[in-house]
Amino acid sequence: MGGDVALGDWVRAFPRFRIAVVGDLMLDRYTWGRASRISQEAPVPVVVVDRETETPGGAANVTHNILGLGARVAAFGVVGADSRGEALVETLRAKGAEVAGVLRAADRPTTVKTRVIANNQQVVRIDREDTSPLSPELQGRLEAQLAAAVAQGEIQALVFEDYAKGLLSAPMMQRLVDLARRHRVITVLDPHPSHPFNVTGLDLMTPNRSEAFGLAGLYYRRGVLPLEQDAPLREVSENLHELWAPRNLLVTLGAGGMALFSEGQPALHIPTRAREVFDVSGAGDTVTATCALALAAGATPAVAASIANHAAGVVVAKIGTVAITAPELLAALAADS
Repeated sequence: MGGDVALGDWVRAFPRFRIAVVGDLMLDRYTWGRASRISQEAPVPVVVVDRETETPGGAANVTHNILGLGARVAAFGVVGADSRGEALVETLRAKGAEVAGVLRAADRPTTVKTRVIANNQQVVRIDREDTSPLSPELQGRLEAQLAAAVAQGEIQALVFEDYAKGLLSAPMMQRLVDLARRHRVITVLDPHPSHPFNVTGLDLMTPNRSEAFGLAGLYYRRGVLPLEQDAPLREVSENLHELWAPRNLLVTLGAGGMALFSEGQPALHIPTRAREVFDVSGAGDTVTATCALALAAGATPAVAASIANHAAGVVVAKIGTVAITAPELLAALAADS
């Protein structure tokens, strides 16, 4: 597609594409309940449980979002040889994801984040994880499968999801990015500030403001609008373009919307489309998934960011890690037009 294309037309084109997502797969568990009194044992609320739910998290949530937007997706990552890992894989398979690239590791547990929600407010989060580096054998198997998918033209975009759980490494990522560029496959990274990999040649990086400052090696400073007056963020952009050389850098700014820094283009501020904000968990995953699909479809970075901004506005109005769906996104785009 090209020319003057409506935003909704890009979304309707998403089912034509197949995306690979590689990164830290997680299971998000929620304990929902009510709290009306304080414990006599400690100054904490007593939560009476009503129900418990599970949903894909981390890289699995990006996979879930891509599926919700109607595209095909192959998930690559590692889970433990445990019941939680089986539950996560079965959930992804049931939603339509290809899971042949999800490997089992006998020496590490499946990453699980358990959130206790009382009266629609998060009380505590409990993490079960092993963040040690993945074994060279498992990492080599993952890379070989991904390289084959890229070289054989089976995917149109490759998304890296780094949650610092030990799966990704700079050498592996650089080899895959270089291979993807040779085969004209879009590469997108949702980075973690503790991993300044400095992988060069990505089509898009999608950190939030805090992550961007960490990756740039700068102390965090609050933002100001208009964007032209946000000198610290401009410095961050310059540092990241020098260190990572991404074609596009999309920094999410919470209530401030997004800032897009593209090669050879002036910085672009995209105001938030969120009308209500109940929970921002998973919103970054939605942005990454939507941008990857829009870029694969041929949208410009500015158009891709605008579509992703609408998608984020939908999911932050919900409680918990929730994936966007194509009908929801189309409705949001139509309402704003």
